[in-house]
Order: sequence, then structure tokens, then C-alpha cells
Amino acid sequence: MTEKILEQMRREPANVRYTALFKVCEEYFGKPRQSGSSHAVFRMPWMGDPRVNIQNEKGKAKAYQVRQVLQAIDKLKESQRAR
Repeated sequence: MTEKILEQMRREPANVRYTALFKVCEEYFGKPRQSGSSHAVFRMPWMGDPRVNIQNEKGKAKAYQVRQVLQAIDKLKESQRAR
């Protein structure tokens, strides 16, 4: 199910529902460090800028945040392959 959402995220980052993005983030990054406000913040397992911030804007995710999540997922998958 998540792979289908990822494909859609890559095809149309401006047309992703916030709930779908939140679900993908929970699957890859675990529970958010902060949620309940207008933002949900997910921690990353690496040093540097260790978080991804997503916002709900009228039921949609912001396109630039979708791209940030995709980059973080790609980085996570790459680090897992390198092990």
C-alpha cells in the first residue's frame, strides 16, 4: 500500500493528501516527535538536520515537503543497503 502512495508522491508531489503523507512518514520514521498542531515533526536516524516537518493545508500536503520526505526515504533506503 505504501509503495503505491510513494509512486503517486513521485509523480505528483503537489497532489498528495496530508493523511497519505503522514502514513508514509509513520511507516518509515516512526511516530512523530510533535503533532497535534498545524505541523507534524518526524525524527530522522542520522546526524545533521534530523527531522522532517509536514503541514496539513486544506487536506493536502505541501509539494516541497513531499519532496523532502521522498529525499529522506531515499537516503534511509540507501543507508540500509550500505550496511
